[in-house]
Amino acid sequence: MEYYSNQISQLIEQLASLPGIGVKTAQRLAFYIIDMPQDRVKKLADTMVQAKNTIRYCSQCLTLTDQELCPICKNPSRNQKMIMVVENPRDMTAYEKTGKYEGVYHVLHGAISPMLGIGPGDIKLKELMHRLEKDVDEVIIATNSSLEGETTAMYISKLVKPTGIKVSRIASGVPVGGDLEYIDEVTLLRALEGRVEL
Repeated sequence: MEYYSNQISQLIEQLASLPGIGVKTAQRLAFYIIDMPQDRVKKLADTMVQAKNTIRYCSQCLTLTDQELCPICKNPSRNQKMIMVVENPRDMTAYEKTGKYEGVYHVLHGAISPMLGIGPGDIKLKELMHRLEKDVDEVIIATNSSLEGETTAMYISKLVKPTGIKVSRIASGVPVGGDLEYIDEVTLLRALEGRVEL
């Protein structure tokens, strides 16, 4: 049974299609947007369209940015010889919140998962190996402590070790099966400081 007009139903349906948004939350958001002043709705819509049109991968670390290089890669005070490999931009942000990591990042945009049909060629490993042709001292693997994250870490370790570059893995402190974006800064910092060489 239809409770709302076609336009409201479509708005709710579109909002509910976003990750983490259920039908009830989508309804609340839809009615909130409908009640917003017209100029705020236009600004919200324009901001989403502009973000979609301008945001791209950083040419160095592959995080999301609206410029050629992200602010971290552009920062001359960052140690360009130390690269932390993370699965996604949210994981990078989690480490940045610690305020203690001084190197740069490489974002894989996924993890190896044979069960889901995601192989090494489906994530940004080729780009990582290209970066390692430059002057790099250490690669810190900070993938999640899931089966996929561990598989990816071992694969990267096997790729990087023959180059002579030091390879380390973040230490325990990050719970198995936990996603980095949900872990507090202190735990992340301890994991970074206690990393071990692979």
